[in-house]
Amino acid sequence: MRIRHYRQSLLVQAPAKLNLFLEVLGKRADGFHELVTLMMSVRLYDTLQFHDDPSGRIALRCRGADVSSVGFVPTGEDNLVMRAARLLREHTGVQRGAAIDLWKRIPSAAGLGGGSSDAAATLAALNRIWELHLPLGELSTLAARLGSDVPFFLGRSTSAICRGRGESIEPVEIPVGLWFVIVRPPSGLSTADVFAHLHSSSGIDSRSQTETDVETLVRHLQCGRRGRAAASLHNSLQVPAERLSGDVVRLRTEFDRQPVCGHLMSGSGSAYFGLCAGRREARRVAARIRAARIGRVFAASSGA
Repeated sequence: MRIRHYRQSLLVQAPAKLNLFLEVLGKRADGFHELVTLMMSVRLYDTLQFHDDPSGRIALRCRGADVSSVGFVPTGEDNLVMRAARLLREHTGVQRGAAIDLWKRIPSAAGLGGGSSDAAATLAALNRIWELHLPLGELSTLAARLGSDVPFFLGRSTSAICRGRGESIEPVEIPVGLWFVIVRPPSGLSTADVFAHLHSSSGIDSRSQTETDVETLVRHLQCGRRGRAAASLHNSLQVPAERLSGDVVRLRTEFDRQPVCGHLMSGSGSAYFGLCAGRREARRVAARIRAARIGRVFAASSGA
């Protein structure tokens, strides 16, 4: 996340994320799923601008982008930005408001965490604008109430192993500058639908092996061994997503034909990514896939 002052406002660039590893270990008593995932932020951004509004009114508008091209984006009370602002105000009792402009670039219903990143940006920005001075730990607790991915975006690390339902975060040091080609196909996927189609055991017996697998992937990435890292990419939600979406299957088939180190669906989909050898290769692959006209295509590097 990048935050800077712009005239009388705060301007925030909220990054997308990729899941390079995701294993669902079972369903919890609270209805959420226990998981282990390696999340990495990438330089594909939504941009948010925040103005203080002493009247107490909170207003959001999406602008500056073709919102229809990123999927349905609610601008009312259901939007995570609005929910984050109201949660922060209820938690602190502050009576101030905000005018928020959102330039949406991260596709929705894609497993890229755009809504979660926007919510984290809202908590961080309004904490400054409203002069609340809440510590990171307190903001992270609020973030977990908004969604499992939101706390990751508040952290200072660009990569982390996340456990629990995603709120338990272990930052890991992976050199930035990994290059990816990311494609969001014409159709999106509902996270709830994908989990509903996940047919697996509780995962209790596989927990130890899962921890070994994700740590192996981290070591390969830390050492720059892209080929070995590619062999460790894993997402247990990809099979149920492919049952629901022919677009995900088409993307897997397309990436099989491309000179990438490895490829995988991110999160609960429907976005798909390929890990590339470098910037030049990523741009070449992105151009080829754009020519195939099978979705919105981005070439992006890892980083905040």
